[in-house]
Parts: sequence; C-alpha cells; structure tokens
Amino acid sequence: MICNSFLINENENENQITNNELNKFSFKKYLNRPLNVCYIGAGYVGGTSSSVMAYKCPIDEVIVTVCDVDTEKINAWNSNNLPIYEPGLEEIVKDRRGKNLFFISDFDKAIYLADIIFISVGTPTKKRGIGAGQAAELSFIEKAVRKIASLSRNSKIIVEKSTVPCRTAENIRAILNANQIKNNKNDNINNKEINYISISSLSSNSTLNEEFSDSEKQIIIDNNTENSSVHFEILSNPEFLAEGTAVNDILYPDRVLIGGLQTKEGIEAQNILSQLYSFWVPEEKIIKMGLWSAELSKLTANALLAQRISSINSLSALCEEIGSDIQEISYSCGLDSRIGPKFLNASVANIQFYINYNDFILKGFGGSCFKKDVLNLVYLSNYYKLPEVAEYWNQVITMNEYRKSRFVKNIFNKLFNTISGKTITIFGFSFKKNTKDTRESPAITVVLSLLREGAFIKIYDPKVSEKQIKNDIMENCDIQNYNEYISRTEVYSSCYEAADSSNAIVICTEWDEFTFIDYRRIYNFMLKPAFIFDGRLILNHKKLKEIGFFVEAIGKKFDF
Repeated sequence: MICNSFLINENENENQITNNELNKFSFKKYLNRPLNVCYIGAGYVGGTSSSVMAYKCPIDEVIVTVCDVDTEKINAWNSNNLPIYEPGLEEIVKDRRGKNLFFISDFDKAIYLADIIFISVGTPTKKRGIGAGQAAELSFIEKAVRKIASLSRNSKIIVEKSTVPCRTAENIRAILNANQIKNNKNDNINNKEINYISISSLSSNSTLNEEFSDSEKQIIIDNNTENSSVHFEILSNPEFLAEGTAVNDILYPDRVLIGGLQTKEGIEAQNILSQLYSFWVPEEKIIKMGLWSAELSKLTANALLAQRISSINSLSALCEEIGSDIQEISYSCGLDSRIGPKFLNASVANIQFYINYNDFILKGFGGSCFKKDVLNLVYLSNYYKLPEVAEYWNQVITMNEYRKSRFVKNIFNKLFNTISGKTITIFGFSFKKNTKDTRESPAITVVLSLLREGAFIKIYDPKVSEKQIKNDIMENCDIQNYNEYISRTEVYSSCYEAADSSNAIVICTEWDEFTFIDYRRIYNFMLKPAFIFDGRLILNHKKLKEIGFFVEAIGKKFDF
C-alpha cells in the first residue's frame, strides 16, 4: 500500500509533496510495483473512466481493475460486444484489456490488492420510502463501502466517483472507521495468500535509499507492519463526462476536481490522486478543494445545465405561438459574451465538445444524471428547510416534462385530433446520439403517449436493441397494458422499412444518419398526407416541405 497515515514526518515544512517532486513522481519507483487502482461498478462512469485511465497511464506504472456483481456485464466488457456504446471506447478497451486493464467479478481480490478504490456504483432516485421520487438511493454505495471495510488489510484512498448528496463522505468514513481491521501480514483471503511486494526494503537498500530525498521517503511506508491500523482517506472526484462524448470528455477534461479534508492526511491523499491524473491531465486543470465543495459541485453543474435547457425550452413554446424561430433566438443570445456560444451552438475546438441547445429542444434533459441530480437538489433543499430554493429547482423539472407533453399534444392536434389506428414511425430511441442509453429518453414518453391513444408504433434506432426497447415500455407502463402495447409496437433494423406505410415520422434522437436519409424515397411509400415532426431540429424543413411533407418542428411556426 502507498501509505498508512499518508504522512509520517511531523515537520510542517516537509509534509507536502512539491510540484517539482510530483513532476518526477513514479509509482513504480516508490512501490517497486505498479499502483493498483480498483473501480467498483462497471457501468457508464466506472467502465468508461477506468478504461481511459488505463489507456493513458503507463502499463508498468498503473494497473486498473474493474469489478461488478453483474457477471453478465463483466463478461460483456471482456467480449467483442461491450455493454455500452461510446465512440472510441471499443478501441481503447481492446488496446489495454489484459495488459493493465482487467474486468473481473472477484471483488475480494480486487479490493484486497487495491491502493486506490473508486466507488462508481449507481445512485438512482429512490422509488419508495423517505424521499421517494427525489432523494438518491445510496444502498449500493453502502454495500460497496462495507465490502471495502471487510476486505481491507492495508490503508487505502477511497474515492467517491458516483454522484452523491453532500456529506456522503461522512457516512462512508463512519462505516469504514467502525469496521477497520488491524493489519496482519499473514492474513489470507479465499484461502489463497495474496502477497504484497514489501516496500520497506527500499529504506534498507543503500542504492535505492540514496536515490530518494527525505520528503520523497515520506510516502514509503511498510505494507507489512504487524498490528498497524488500517487508515482510509476519503476523496470526492466527481465525473463530468457526457454520454456520446464520454471518451473525449475524460481525455480532455475541462477540469478534474479532487475534494478532500484539509488535514495532513487529506492533503496528501489529494496529491497522490492528482499525480495519477497527471499522466494525461495538465496540472492547471486539476483543481483541489474541500470535500463538501467537490460533492456539491457535481450536483450544481448538472442543475445549472438543466436550468438553461429548461429556459430555452420554455421560450420554444412561446416561439411556436408568435412565429419566432428558436434557433435564431439561441444564436443571437449566444453572441452575448455574458451568456456565451458554447452552450448554444455545437462546435469542436481543441477536441472539446460543447452543448448544443438544439440537442435538448425535444428531449429537455434525459439520461441518468440531469433529472436525478436536480431532484436530489430539491430533496436536499427541503431537508435543510429551504422550501423556496426547492421550489425554484423543482420548476426546472416541471418545464422539462411540459416540453415533452406539449410535443405529443401537437402530434395529436396535427393528425386531425385522432391517432387511434394510425401508424407512427419513431426515429431514434436513445436519449441522445452516440449512445445506446435509454434512461429518461423522451422517446419513451412519446411512444407510451401515442400507444395510449391507440397508435401503431414502428421504431428504428441504430444502436438500441429491440430487447431494450421492449423492457423500457414494460417498465414505464401499467403491467396490464404491456401485452397490448407490445402487440402494436414493431422494431426495425432499417429506417426505410420503419417508415413504410406510416402516417407520420417523429424524430426523437439526433442521430447524424437521420440528416442523410433519402426523404423523397421515404415520402413515396408513406400514407398521405405524410407528416414529419422534428423534435431535434436537425432536418432541412424547407426541402421536406418541397418534397410534400407536412412539417412541424419544436420552437418554430412555418409560413411556407
């Protein structure tokens, strides 16, 4: 293990690792072996961030192990069909898997050997009990922490990677401290001895001893000291990746936040984690801060993004009524330096990806984070008796749901106030392009609303499987209606087959390929009048009108 107390030198002038020392820091040099990093949770955050870390760290310096209770998911990570789709991820995994990146279901070995453990398990919104519908479900966090406590024989840095409520680290620390184990160098696990390379030999090896300065030696602690207490230092290191651009978001982050207690041990732990990221992240983008500030920063960032999305959605409804164009409004507002274009227009600069409001016009915000995190903020505000703050953020959710329901109502109105018996094609089922994640996808809301009105639904998505689509319908409808709904739902592998003999097409995901489709060919085989409802503002509406389509789009009122 790197350290038991992280610092043993009591001289305050020597208890910090300087920037120059960090620059020449080598984990292998200090430990006489690679640093062992463990991720608990092989989902979107754990699977993607661990893979990029292994890819960017030298193979002989850092070994990354990802473990999960879901053996099917682990098997998928070890196959040619990864459990998630993310541009560039497959190439990274194949490049490092089996070298310094390992996906396993053996929690015991992974935790026992780890120097640093990232907790990246799910924290969904609670479905029952106190705080249901708003508060984060933290049972998976607690299970992971108790597992760490029961298996750890050496001091470790524990990193919150999952999005958690403020002061969750307090609970993690309480559980770990209450269950910490005295070190026993003869301990074994699963009846198999796991040998740590003894790094105490560094202090007795004259050749190596001469190589290190006194401050460098502070981090060299004997792993095998009998009866020494296991020490855990808790850090917050929230992930700011966006699905669809996750690999680039991790490769070229806007910032890496590392929150820790401002104690001697906490600061040292921050420095160690900072050094791990420094293999690929510039020093000026690694931001160290207080533990509680880092925890709240993730919720705040997502809430502010969700707020801006709901703001533009509210204006799109006004545009539809008075004849303004929401895209022109977004563009003009983006020219104001106080607002900035990066959150209004899609652009790529230095391989950084910025948010395009058009991507959120129909969907509002979907996926696993925005809604969940805003609801969590609402719950926290109410918990701390701040009802006005809670109501403010709750309105962000209300506007998000309003945008989707207004879109569906417009489909109903334009199709002559009846949908029963009509066939409607859905283009896209994932919550955004370049991912097969369907959590909180607007397509689910649209499809179920149309099914309730008696429509026949034909769905095409280039990445989402038929099994996933049917599961989403089942999980979001009354069980007694499931069989009827499925009997009126078909999933296709071709957009042209899906559109054949349909009354209308609804664009629910902004997949690039939808902009290159031969819409004249599609129009020829649709029932007339043929409608297109562009919920993502990605199509050339004028050309579609010239072909013969009746065109409707979010935030626009057409005169042609």
